[in-house]
Amino acid sequence: MVRAGVVGTHLPTSGLDIFGDLRKMNKRQLYYQVLNFAMIVSSALMIWKGLIVLTGSESPIVVVLSGSMEPAFHRGDLLFLTNFQEDPIRAGEIVVFKVEGRDIPIVHRVIKVHEKDNGDIKFLTKGDNNEVDDRGLYKEGQNWLEKKDVVGRARGFLPYVGMVTIIMNDYPKFKYALLAVMGAYVLLKRES
Repeated sequence: MVRAGVVGTHLPTSGLDIFGDLRKMNKRQLYYQVLNFAMIVSSALMIWKGLIVLTGSESPIVVVLSGSMEPAFHRGDLLFLTNFQEDPIRAGEIVVFKVEGRDIPIVHRVIKVHEKDNGDIKFLTKGDNNEVDDRGLYKEGQNWLEKKDVVGRARGFLPYVGMVTIIMNDYPKFKYALLAVMGAYVLLKRES
């Protein structure tokens, strides 16, 4: 179905006729597009796993979700982490840590470090923009963090790049729509 625009031109009724494009593909083209999509997803997973190995961190890239570290980091900043076990933790370092019972890691600065004679290290953290230390965030009865709680240490950042992640978490419908559009684009994109 077409509609008339300027005299002598024809415009399609829909600029994005997904199902029409799928019907026009033969099976080989469709398999090729699905395989192409699978390669993109597996490449992204391999890059992520490679970053985990290179950085020693279970989560080498994180997004700052709150303003507790302002002015050092703002909500939406993307942090690059490393977590080499041989590096000692020092006061003043910015660490990302997980607390038992909480799913989301926390980005805060180390304010005190206690090293025991046997080499065990315990430390206390605080957000730069917070009035008090983080003991209220730790699990009940825990007053100090240990190295096992650390996900990584901030080594660099990109300002506000992570806002896309925050928007997708705040508006799940937007996330699914964006994923659907990207998936449709990869499946329907034809090589020239």
